[in-house]
Amino acid sequence: MSIEPDPGHGNSPAAWTAIIIMLVATTIGTFAFWFDVQWLVWASVGLFIVGAIVGGVLGKLGYGVGGDKLAPKVHN
Repeated sequence: MSIEPDPGHGNSPAAWTAIIIMLVATTIGTFAFWFDVQWLVWASVGLFIVGAIVGGVLGKLGYGVGGDKLAPKVHN
């Protein structure tokens, strides 16, 4: 067994916000591709990139794993 603390596996507001935005973008892009709406496919690619940027910015602002804006949760 390892004595190292659990890194949290990205369970933070920054990670959840980024993943939700990217999942919405993927869903929109999939349907847009299916219905052959090329401009919406590319817009969803842009939204996916925005999701990654938002997650990174929130992480830098202290909402990521180990950030100063989070209250640590005790795992039992």
